[in-house]
Amino acid sequence: MKQALELAVRGRGRTSPNPMVGALVTRDAKVLGVGYHEYVGGPHAEVNALVDAKGSTSGSTLYVTLEPCNHQGRTPPCTHAIVRSGISRVVIGMGDPNPHVAGGGIDYLRKVGIRVEVGVLEDQCRLLNQVFIKHVKTGLPYVILKAAATLDGRIATRTGESRWVSNERSRRFVQELRFAVDGILVGIGTALADDPRLTVRIRKKPPRQQPIRIVLDSQLRIPVTSHLVQTAREIPVWVACAANASREKEWLLKAAGVDVLRLPTDEGRIDLPGLLSECGRRQVASLLVEGGSHVLGAFLDDQLADSCHFFYAPKVLGDGEAIPMVQGRPRLAMTEALPVYGLRVKRFGEDVMLSGRFHKELY
Repeated sequence: MKQALELAVRGRGRTSPNPMVGALVTRDAKVLGVGYHEYVGGPHAEVNALVDAKGSTSGSTLYVTLEPCNHQGRTPPCTHAIVRSGISRVVIGMGDPNPHVAGGGIDYLRKVGIRVEVGVLEDQCRLLNQVFIKHVKTGLPYVILKAAATLDGRIATRTGESRWVSNERSRRFVQELRFAVDGILVGIGTALADDPRLTVRIRKKPPRQQPIRIVLDSQLRIPVTSHLVQTAREIPVWVACAANASREKEWLLKAAGVDVLRLPTDEGRIDLPGLLSECGRRQVASLLVEGGSHVLGAFLDDQLADSCHFFYAPKVLGDGEAIPMVQGRPRLAMTEALPVYGLRVKRFGEDVMLSGRFHKELY
């Protein structure tokens, strides 16, 4: 199952809104075939592993990280291929979390006489597919916060200058984070200060498709001349605004290819739950929130963030008026601090990245 998990990761960034899945076919302690779900719409991991085994699978065991599907989707049911192959035993990491199909594959395999074991390295299998599990259970995207700060927690100077807080190796890893998500979100402050493109730039590993770029911009202040607007016909850009935002500016943005989303506001702030619902409806299963500090604070205040990647560079700005990493609601007692679970530490040269999740239990 560990090998199956390693195989599954190879599909990262290419399978959404489907899960990452890995599979192996074995007999007499020998691996006959391996496979993983390579891209959305393509053959599933089980089928790829059976094909790789080249037909010599009668009486063998299939290890797979997720319950095989028993329904017709973009591809035929994997359970039927398993039965035709002569597999006699199936070991499954975790059941399908989709409430509409959960257990169907397991039940079918058992009914036709195949031995089935479920729950091997289940936590690791669940951790691998937190994005898929949340989206299929709630209809909402999995939200990841990302920020880079000095050791004293500042993401920019008081004038807004932020290039560069982190080093080049950290910034290359951010490209990997972007590669794995369906959407990237920033506030209008970041869009105005940095004029970003918010694209994936990995030459050796081009994305299946570029993530959708999303800007929180209640009054449609984004310039028509910005990089985001100028590239909206090539890579989708959504701008979330208030109901009273300029209709004339909306027309100009739409003429450039931007999708303008008018949403309710609370004290001038875009309704984030409403935006996430719209993202989920449009099959955005994962969302990377890159700033600024008020946007990060809003996601934390509304308890909408699922995990974080916070980078710290070995430098101290030492200015009390510099921009902090997060600006949310006042918290007057340390007991109000938000706990982070499953904390992990990774080095990028002299930079340090702290990663964790905001929910104690996995989805």
